[in-house]
Amino acid sequence: MWQLYPKKNNSDEGNMVWLSEGKCRLDVFLREKLPLAIGTEVSNSKIRRLIVAGAVRVNSRECRVPSFVLAPGARVSAFVSEERLFYEKKPDDIDFELTEKDVLFEDEYIICVNKPAFLPTEETIVKGRGNLHDCVVKYLWKKNPSLRNPPYAGIMHRLDRETSGVILFTKSRSVNAAVHEMFEKHTAQKTYRAVCSPNASGNSSASLASAFLAGLKEGECFDTENFIGRISAKSSACKIGLLPEGRGGQFAKTHFVIASKKDGLLYVDAFPLTGRTHQIRVHLSQRGIPILGDSLYGGREGFGELGGRIMLHASCLEFPHPVTGEVMAVRAPLPQGFES
Repeated sequence: MWQLYPKKNNSDEGNMVWLSEGKCRLDVFLREKLPLAIGTEVSNSKIRRLIVAGAVRVNSRECRVPSFVLAPGARVSAFVSEERLFYEKKPDDIDFELTEKDVLFEDEYIICVNKPAFLPTEETIVKGRGNLHDCVVKYLWKKNPSLRNPPYAGIMHRLDRETSGVILFTKSRSVNAAVHEMFEKHTAQKTYRAVCSPNASGNSSASLASAFLAGLKEGECFDTENFIGRISAKSSACKIGLLPEGRGGQFAKTHFVIASKKDGLLYVDAFPLTGRTHQIRVHLSQRGIPILGDSLYGGREGFGELGGRIMLHASCLEFPHPVTGEVMAVRAPLPQGFES
């Protein structure tokens, strides 16, 4: 479907260049072309990161939108350092096998599971690295061992490696469009529990944070909305912060409810109304109450049962069933240390 476009010498258009022959999403296009160009597989997450990092151009203009639809004849160029693309430090992931106790809901169309912390949602470039998607496939295959090929499990949304809680996979491609739409249009409502420490330095000064916290009471609500985007260099870890819309910032809004204040910590329920990268982490940090363990955004290290991870848990996913339309609320029990 796609034809490699020969690269001219001394071109500033990237070290890999192609022309499209038909309409196609940018990430799908690169998923097709990159493995052929470099001779090995590249994970979907790595392709998305390559695009978001600004390493891809469409008709000589930088494009950071993985879902961007290419027109026929579009010139796509990628700046790819294979050394950087395939280097990824292997973290100390947990060994995990999905069992029935981890399944929160399942029917013939979807399966919702309780993801543990310290496990990637999907495959990474590190060969053999465990991930939740593989665990779901193995679980479904074990239930139906007569299948000749691995059962289907569609990835519809993701949780960060250290974030635990509810995550949904599709079991039938027939419902992918409906499930994708409910996440895109936010008819699926996510609820997160965060444990915050006002004693750490966030983007707000300590005095402003103290004044803000002094007025908060159990059950009280507040919203944070602004434009955010990547503020870190492309070569460093992704860090999100305030970024004007004119410079690529995207509108982000989160509704928060104070669950309780206990032992110098704040237990907060977060309801993201948009789906931006690191949105909850950034918005809490901007309020001067960063999440415990979230050192990237000013959170201090945890201690005891609260140590070793970013204290963020996806506690509930409410959504209309893609076939019946019934509104469902799937909940993941709060892990130790998250109870208010």
